[in-house]
Amino acid sequence: MDDLSKSQMFVIHGVAAVGSVAFASALTYPLDTMKVLTQVASSSGKQLNAAELLLRILTLSGNSGLFSGYGSLALGRTLGLGARFGVYEIITAFYKDGLEDNYVSASDALLAGMAAGAVEALISSPFELIKLREQVSSASYIPNSTFALDKGAQPPLISRLLSGCYPDKRSLNQYVGLISTLSTKNTNVTSALLEYPWMMTGSGKPPSVCNVRRPSDIISLEGWGALWRGLRSGIARDSVFGGVFFSSWQFLHQAMLDWKAVGMDPPPRSDEEVGPLSPLFVSIAAGLSASVAAAASHAFDTTRTRSQCTVLPKTCKGKLVTTTGCLFK
Repeated sequence: MDDLSKSQMFVIHGVAAVGSVAFASALTYPLDTMKVLTQVASSSGKQLNAAELLLRILTLSGNSGLFSGYGSLALGRTLGLGARFGVYEIITAFYKDGLEDNYVSASDALLAGMAAGAVEALISSPFELIKLREQVSSASYIPNSTFALDKGAQPPLISRLLSGCYPDKRSLNQYVGLISTLSTKNTNVTSALLEYPWMMTGSGKPPSVCNVRRPSDIISLEGWGALWRGLRSGIARDSVFGGVFFSSWQFLHQAMLDWKAVGMDPPPRSDEEVGPLSPLFVSIAAGLSASVAAAASHAFDTTRTRSQCTVLPKTCKGKLVTTTGCLFK
């Protein structure tokens, strides 16, 4: 009977945690969208403000554009936060083993939080990549392709690799004509250009993240490794955030316990005898800890965001490839 009661309590806590994460993510998601777009679109000479970004999103995608990619974030954050707090509790359990009370020092919380943040980065990276590209697409104008296929004709292989793009033979001939006049060791200019098929689309640029945002497109064009692009900066960000958050929280929590213990008669011998703290003050302390941690890790967050907003096609011995092998040989 006790085992059944414990199982039910575990399920209830799990459902409550998932619901809380989903609600909090939905409540703050428009702010996250504005943050991501500011990080991606701003440069040293051009700083976009919130009003411009909000107007652009509402014009191109409507109100739903503020929540583009929310499903990926909710799922990734649920798994990531579960891993963060789970790893933290496991590590701090070793710190508290053999101690008379359950005290964890701020330095121990810092180390445990950094390890927990690294695990969180590994788990949540693919979901953040998909979420970010959906957010960028919500504020981007995506023109329709003017290429028309004959009735019953199959789209060329390149269109399966570059979503929404089709070969433009005239553009390719123009590139060859311009480059062939230059002195070069590579006499086969056409074959060299074919190694970069987006040159055939007329833009001369790699495909936009707006055209490579679905998981199948990302894996096909960029490979499985793209789901963990920017992992080093992501680990640095989440490690710094986790370490600063848990150490700050432990410091503030201990300070609140000491403050409450003042004047108690008899003086408490351990933190458990102090009693529970006010939920309001606990929430404020957690918010302050998260704010300090976010400020400390923001530079790494910007670095990772910009690296994930770049399309880098995978290569096979210098050739662009698809999931079926080398496209051009």
